[in-house]
Amino acid sequence: MAPTYRELLRATKARIREVTVDEVKAMAGDRANPPLLIDVRETDEYEQGYIPGAIHIPRGYLEMRIEEKAPDRATPIVLYCAGGVRSAFAAETLQQLGYTNVSSMAGGFGRWKEAGYGFAMPRVFTPEQRQRYSRHLLIPEIGEAGQARLLDSKVLLIGAGGLGSPAAYYLAAAGVGTLGIVDSDVVDRSNLQRQILHTDDRVGMAKTESARIALQALNPDVTVIGYQERLTSENILEVFAGYDVIVDGSDNFPTRYLVNDACVRTGKPNIHAAIFRFDGQATEFAPNCDEAGTLGVLPGVVGLIQATETLKVLLGLGEPLIGRLLHFDALTSEFRTFSLRRDPNCPVCGDHPTITDFIDYELFCAAPSHALTANR
Repeated sequence: MAPTYRELLRATKARIREVTVDEVKAMAGDRANPPLLIDVRETDEYEQGYIPGAIHIPRGYLEMRIEEKAPDRATPIVLYCAGGVRSAFAAETLQQLGYTNVSSMAGGFGRWKEAGYGFAMPRVFTPEQRQRYSRHLLIPEIGEAGQARLLDSKVLLIGAGGLGSPAAYYLAAAGVGTLGIVDSDVVDRSNLQRQILHTDDRVGMAKTESARIALQALNPDVTVIGYQERLTSENILEVFAGYDVIVDGSDNFPTRYLVNDACVRTGKPNIHAAIFRFDGQATEFAPNCDEAGTLGVLPGVVGLIQATETLKVLLGLGEPLIGRLLHFDALTSEFRTFSLRRDPNCPVCGDHPTITDFIDYELFCAAPSHALTANR
């Protein structure tokens, strides 16, 4: 005779290890060897609160996703659900998959709350947001937590031109919640060959306003803050305040030096890129393209690299272009990566910096600096 549900549950619990909420609380506080805490409830339950630090994997997806979160089958894992039933069956399933240190939290999330232990509330996505970011939500490395992190992030773009346009478009599309844009220029018809944020009917409009119109039309979740001013030593710290990452798409060396020094001073990541005729670089400077022009589609390629690097930094994923220069040759369609070494004698970021305040960057570069624009 087949066992009843109660008999099956009793037998399952006899074959697994159960831990109390007090034990889980103590284990979670062990910084040296914390367990992987997995919430196997459904999404609507998870949205009512979860144990801080827990990873949400609904029970129906556990077998599919567990290896991504715990490739080492000796990883300490604690599963919990609402009352300790689903997590018990899930624990036995993981044991069958070869996991050797799995336990189920008796009483589940309900008992956790009854014990008075704290819990967190996840961001609740609207149906429109779930549809908009559905492809991100499907990626285990991003998921709901990563998308919420993007929506809470703030990125400042220096320039709304050739590089800033594609970078801003894709950061807005990805759901970066706040985009600041610094640019003192207005839209010119000659910009439209490559500066895709702008349109012919907005010629003469401030680039910051044109960018705001384009980006909020693309994604109303995004707040766009325009700085219709030239970036200077006097205002840069005020402009930088509150932003997580700086994306430099400026077109002159004085501005690049100023941005770099301010990033060193404030400790903010600086996503560099530059273009010149048929060449593009990331994390390095190039000559002002006003002097020799640039292939119209090239900023799109390099600006998207900037956007990619920015998302990697915000999400803490992958290997960022730190200590490496990525070069793209549009004529040969070749990418090359060069290693860059930190200069311990650098007067700004070296071991013993001698430049600790902003300087006259125009005089230092011995070249005139026009109103701040992006790569032209």
